Amino acid sequence: MLLISEYKKGMTAELTREFSSDDVNIFSQLSGDINPVHLDDNYAKQTMFGARIVHGALVSSIFSTIFANTLPGAGCIYLKSENKFLKPIYLNEIVHFKVEVFDVISDRKKVIFKTSAISRNVECVVGTAELYIPN
Repeated sequence: MLLISEYKKGMTAELTREFSSDDVNIFSQLSGDINPVHLDDNYAKQTMFGARIVHGALVSSIFSTIFANTLPGAGCIYLKSENKFLKPIYLNEIVHFKVEVFDVISDRKKVIFKTSAISRNVECVVGTAELYIPN
């Protein structure tokens, strides 16, 4: 992991993945969120989405994956996040995740990131995250 002084505005990390029906079903069991828009094809077809969608919490959890494994990396502490869900993400769609350093608060050893998840060339989830960078 970098020292707090090495973080610069504009640094980025990215990850691409997709979510299968199994992923959504497992997340539903773990989280207890059994909303049929995520689990029931027939129900979901009747909604404004027209098909099953991935849980927003599952999608936004991938930012934690990037933070823990890439930027900043192992040892960082995820303090706060804010997400805005603009568009749905459907099963088996490719989703491109990106985090970008927005601000560095050196004296408090914190880095603020902009976060985004893009699918179908559309921003689906945007937000911010605050992480603590230990020595």
